[in-house]
Amino acid sequence: MSETRYYTVRSEGAKYGVGFGSALAIAISYANNHSILWAIIHGILGWLYVIYFALFK
Repeated sequence: MSETRYYTVRSEGAKYGVGFGSALAIAISYANNHSILWAIIHGILGWLYVIYFALFK
C-alpha cells in the first residue's frame, strides 16, 4: 500500500514539474522577444527552451 502512495506522489510531482517548465519558458520567452507567438512555441517546448536559454543566452 505504501508503494502505491509513493507512486501517486511521484506522478503528481512530475505533472507539476511539466507545468512549471512551460510557464517558466513562456515568461522567459516573452520577456526576451516580446512576442506572444514565440512565447506559445517556447511554452510547448517547455524545459527544452529553459535549458537552451540557460546555456546559450
